[in-house]
Amino acid sequence: MFREKEKKWNAVCSEIANILKKERESKGLSKVVISERTGLSRAMIGYVESGARNPTLQTLLRMADALEIDLSAIVRQAQRRTK
Repeated sequence: MFREKEKKWNAVCSEIANILKKERESKGLSKVVISERTGLSRAMIGYVESGARNPTLQTLLRMADALEIDLSAIVRQAQRRTK
């Protein structure tokens, strides 16, 4: 049962990364701009968006704030998409 939940959690995390990237791109923002707004490196932005790293909650909050979107809405959207 745990492995099934872990697969679902991984899918949700991956979808959150996809949503963040799509939001950034749809607003015409570069990784440089997000980096400046968040204090995170461009590399970290790329790692998060590609799913290469599991970001902290603070990192996700910073990115959502920089994109002017609600993190809880992103999480709900990711959960709906992975059902």
